[in-house]
Amino acid sequence: MKKIIAIAFLVSAFTFAQKPIFTSAKVKAATVYFNAAELSQTTLVNLPVGTSEIVIKNVADYLNENTVQIGAPASVTVLSVQFTQNYISEYEIDESNPIIKKVRDSITLVKKDIKKIQIDIYSNQQTIVLLDQNQMVSGANTGLNVTELMKLVEYYKSKRTELDNTIVVLQEKEANATKKLANLNAQLEINTQKEEKASKGKLILQVMNEVAGSVNLDINYLTNSASWTPFYDLRADNITTPINMMYKAQVVQNSGIDWKKVKLTLSSGNPNQNNQAPLLSSWFLRYSNPYEYDDKFRNGDAKSNTLQEVVVQGYGKVTKYRDTTSSISNFTTINENQLNVSFDIDILYDILSNGKVHSVALKEIKLPATYKYYAAPRVDKEAFLLAEINDYSKYNLLSGEANIIFESLYVGKTTINPNQTTDTLNLSMGRDKKISIKREKVVDKSGTKFLSSYKEQTFTYDLTVRNNKKEAVQMLLKDQYPLSTDKEISIELLDDGKAKVNTETGILTWDLKLQPNETKKIRISYKVRYPKDKIIDNL
Repeated sequence: MKKIIAIAFLVSAFTFAQKPIFTSAKVKAATVYFNAAELSQTTLVNLPVGTSEIVIKNVADYLNENTVQIGAPASVTVLSVQFTQNYISEYEIDESNPIIKKVRDSITLVKKDIKKIQIDIYSNQQTIVLLDQNQMVSGANTGLNVTELMKLVEYYKSKRTELDNTIVVLQEKEANATKKLANLNAQLEINTQKEEKASKGKLILQVMNEVAGSVNLDINYLTNSASWTPFYDLRADNITTPINMMYKAQVVQNSGIDWKKVKLTLSSGNPNQNNQAPLLSSWFLRYSNPYEYDDKFRNGDAKSNTLQEVVVQGYGKVTKYRDTTSSISNFTTINENQLNVSFDIDILYDILSNGKVHSVALKEIKLPATYKYYAAPRVDKEAFLLAEINDYSKYNLLSGEANIIFESLYVGKTTINPNQTTDTLNLSMGRDKKISIKREKVVDKSGTKFLSSYKEQTFTYDLTVRNNKKEAVQMLLKDQYPLSTDKEISIELLDDGKAKVNTETGILTWDLKLQPNETKKIRISYKVRYPKDKIIDNL
């Protein structure tokens, strides 16, 4: 049974005369949080009796030193641990992959051969140049008889031919060697890609061992060089079928070491957060600058020009479906406790240290949904399809983005936010172009009047909704009229279009049922009265 020792990082007071023992750690499991990861590594080292210095390579480039734990057998006492990126020792040896080392050695030899061949080619070329120059000098400056001249020509011819043939052979050898070098470089590139990424981080352990032999060490620590975010794919065939949700995770790590065939656990916890319970102090009120508030209101910072209330009512019949688990779901175990949710994945994953997103499938879920349409033409003149999910807390959903695939077409992205107090979760399934919406100002019913020191402005709008679909639809339509926080500004709702009126928010709501190819028109009108020397810039 192993003992787990939490180590305080101290500079060792021990001096070891023997050579340090080098070993390399391998990642076997990783628990990834939203902003960190806990890595579990293991290594096998052969220890003598007595004290030793162990240098563990291939740990994360950056780690939280206070979180390091070393698991060792009872016969081994860990005296101290130190983390460094700059360990330099005359005893450190190259433990490269032997296959890669062989290829590199071959590349070195081939490069030397090519250099020798190039030197021989150059030497022969210079000999030809020298021979040509001597032949011209001899012919121009000395008197030779015919016999001597013939001998000279014969020598020049044979020597020139010999040198040319030698150059041809050497050039052929150079071409073959260059081709061999290219093949070796390609082979080195392939083998290097298969090689695990080497990190800069090292742990230096000072240990005392009672029994000589091989010892297995377990290393655990936190690194902030990894994270994950929830992500979803939402698929629906039509408004009568449930939503097929693929629960996924986007994992990113840049720890300096590649995670090869590791067991992943994804957690919603935050190991770096402050866990100190807050204390309340005295709360003193103070005056603010009223002009600052007025400026914000006039600049539109009070958000009075947007719909502040979005309440969606359910329509139609909810069809219940049997929850069938997929092959992906069979490999994921969801654990929920008081503080967080974790996903244990039985499939081994490769997560490379390249800062790129790695998609991990967690679970497939069938979500029974009630569909309805929603529109707020004052803000956006298009209809949105909403899916209402009841009892959504049992699915352990986390906040994140989602792809929407409706009727086999990708329609865009939406956001899932389960952190709310309502009993139902509304998912926006995208825009439906087959429902036309217009909001037009009725000019002859709108206008401005001046009354002594006041000005009256009347606004009248026609809302037109048309269903171009082949089936009837239920729609929640919303609009609004302005509200006043100033006693000099009075507002009167002249025509509410038979809407449900919320006088506290100014929201107008209609529950519409539209048959195929049916068009409905609604008119609203309101009047605003305020001093004529004032200007309302967000009316």
